[in-house]
Amino acid sequence: MTVEKVDATVADFDAHFDKLFTAGDDGGGKGKLKLLLFLADRDASSNLTWCPDCNMVLLCAYVGDKPTWRDPAHPWRVDLRFRLTGIPMLIRWENGTAAARLRDDEAHLADKIVAVLNASSVAD
Repeated sequence: MTVEKVDATVADFDAHFDKLFTAGDDGGGKGKLKLLLFLADRDASSNLTWCPDCNMVLLCAYVGDKPTWRDPAHPWRVDLRFRLTGIPMLIRWENGTAAARLRDDEAHLADKIVAVLNASSVAD
């Protein structure tokens, strides 16, 4: 999956949205997963957002080429912290452990999405 990250402000949002989400019949990229994340601006003095719920860290980790990923000994497959079984996978990390995970085959399940967004206990 190629990740295209675009930052937008109130002033330029419509231009970005039209280009990426509504351009032509394919919605700006046929077959692409399209996500919108709305966040509060950062405070210049603290580098944190003024909204405490918007303070987060997102680490995009690439597993390598196909042969590297297919290797059963791939470091993130065997790492007990992550135990990756498929990609893409979204993990909510809390208190040093995976509190919830959303696997590629679960991305359409509302309860799994809610669990990742509102996790409070360790996932399987």
